[in-house]
Amino acid sequence: MSLSRPLRFIAFIGVAITIASALNVAITKKSYSENYPAVVCPPTLPGLSSQISLSSRQTQFQRLQNRSTTTDMVKVLRLPVAKDSLLFDTQGSTPVAWQSRSGSWAGGVLCTGPVSSQWFVGASADITTKGRLIIVNSGLSEAIVDVQVFTENGKQPAKSLTVASKTYLVVPVDSLAPGDQRLTVNVVPRSGRINSFMIDEQGKGLRALGGDLINPINTPSRSLVIPAIPNQGKATDSAAATRHVLRVLTPGDVDASVTVELVSADGIFVPVGLNSRSIAAGVVTEFTFSPKISSAAFGLKLSSTEPIVAAVESSVATGGKRDFAWSTPAPELSEFTLALTGLSPLIAFVGAEINVALDLTLVNGKVIRKAIQGRDIVTWKVPDAARSIKITKVGAQTYAGALVSSVNGYGYFPIASGSVLTRVEIPDSNIRILNP
Repeated sequence: MSLSRPLRFIAFIGVAITIASALNVAITKKSYSENYPAVVCPPTLPGLSSQISLSSRQTQFQRLQNRSTTTDMVKVLRLPVAKDSLLFDTQGSTPVAWQSRSGSWAGGVLCTGPVSSQWFVGASADITTKGRLIIVNSGLSEAIVDVQVFTENGKQPAKSLTVASKTYLVVPVDSLAPGDQRLTVNVVPRSGRINSFMIDEQGKGLRALGGDLINPINTPSRSLVIPAIPNQGKATDSAAATRHVLRVLTPGDVDASVTVELVSADGIFVPVGLNSRSIAAGVVTEFTFSPKISSAAFGLKLSSTEPIVAAVESSVATGGKRDFAWSTPAPELSEFTLALTGLSPLIAFVGAEINVALDLTLVNGKVIRKAIQGRDIVTWKVPDAARSIKITKVGAQTYAGALVSSVNGYGYFPIASGSVLTRVEIPDSNIRILNP
């Protein structure tokens, strides 16, 4: 009897702790709603043609200028766009917009969800430019956007622009810093659902000098990888190598020391003059290099003591016409789906140990599983009948970019997800709020 009371007391304490823990779990349990934000594709400006590659005919879309919130079904895998900017509910698949001017140039850009900052490394504001900065407000309220421009002459005064709801604003590039040749533009929204796109188009008199869509960089970094740069030159001493221009900006207040490593099937090396180069803060700097390598594509790894943004302009030719392409850094490769209908790009993967598994879906619905493996850099030509690729497995620190040749020109876009799954907490009902 003397032992029963302590045992009963211990049992009572144990039951009380268990009940309290259960009540605590019930009170703190949370529910979430997960969704992919709608992605925005650029409008088609006068004189241009545009097609958007999609992974499903069931994809829902909405025209930006349509004040109604109703959506339509695309019913096709490659959608021609005559004018409007479009919003797509792709549920995790990233569409690619391909724009061109007949007989002059072509370029590709990812359709993405709204972002808090975009950096465009490329274009110029001299007399040869016909470029445009396009700012799209896909939200239901007016947006205010700050545009900060850097050039070879340093940081320029910031401009604030207002964009009406569900419309877009076209800004001539030569109005951003008239007369300057090396531009880097940072677009930062203060309010609104903002996406920006930049077209770099060059011409002299009636002669076209090519053009491209410049893919944005979301944030400066001390380590950048540009995975796919076209190389149309030859490795012989008698042939002229392709000319490439590396444009770099340190947007902070401290100068940076930058080292560039070239990665190709011919080997890994530091191009002459690109080892520990000093980059003045706030000043756009360029370096020209012409590597004599046999690879059709190569990558660059940039290491810096300070956060930087960078891109490479490459002279190319397609169909006997002169063009150029801007290759921009890509984020680390992740698992997602990319629509490629009608593009059949050459994809370059860069990484110390490349181990990528993907599902290739053809336009007839057939799915083919493929493994991409190797070291340093591996290239893969996507079949003409491809509808989409789904990255199902990828090793750490692997990057990828796509190069596309068409009848009108040559373009590049990074292999990256345009929309990230978001999680929103759902409020829980609690009767104790009403009965404290």
